[in-house]
Amino acid sequence: MKAVILAAGYGTRLQRDVRSDSTGRFAHLAGVPKPLLPVGRCALISHWVRALTASGFVDRIYVVTNALYRAAFEEWAAGFINVQILSDQTRSNEERLGAVACLQLAVKHFNIQEHVVVIGGDTLFLEDFSLGDMERRFSDVQRKCAGGCLVLAYTCRDEETKKYGILEVDEDGRVVCMKEKPDPSETESRRAVSPETRSESDAPVDERDAPGNFVSWLIQRKPVYAHQISGRFDVGNLPSYVECDRYFRERLHDAASYML
Repeated sequence: MKAVILAAGYGTRLQRDVRSDSTGRFAHLAGVPKPLLPVGRCALISHWVRALTASGFVDRIYVVTNALYRAAFEEWAAGFINVQILSDQTRSNEERLGAVACLQLAVKHFNIQEHVVVIGGDTLFLEDFSLGDMERRFSDVQRKCAGGCLVLAYTCRDEETKKYGILEVDEDGRVVCMKEKPDPSETESRRAVSPETRSESDAPVDERDAPGNFVSWLIQRKPVYAHQISGRFDVGNLPSYVECDRYFRERLHDAASYML
């Protein structure tokens, strides 16, 4: 099995916050792509690589970045034997391809024929998340239907439904529809979709938008099941980065077994 980490964003909100910060505490983050931000004792993306490697079910990790940050990612990747870097050849936020197009680029460039774990490079999960549990759930899905896919979802508050794609599932956990940013009165579900998605590598991808759009497209063509998680960190701006870094510095109990 392969993993694709989407890391081609430019972190415009975060970098704007860093430049605007008058304290100088975060000056060292200037120009650093979000996946390479220090979170706890290592780079954000390193938490994923260490956990995926230790899990044993992923043998190769592909990281899609951009031309601007490629050198930084290649320097980071030199510390791992199972990581390869691919640039989308863009150099600005205006040129970016989008998450789904980057996933398609990786599948085609590396000729991926196996199942794929798709991960947002600016995302981390809470300590109770388990890759092993996710793998077992995916195996269950595969036994039911060989073409089945798995998406991760977490419970959002009522007022947050307008921010996310909300999954509605049947009694077996199969996704029957996804409502894009609905009003709380429009659905009883509070399952917010996460961009980390398990799917078959042969599914055609012809959209260049967000992973949520891919999920909407996918559920019309493949059996898609939801796997519930307790929550995640989505590093988008400076406050969200500070919150994530604090969690990993002060609240993570066992770094060695994180996500296993």
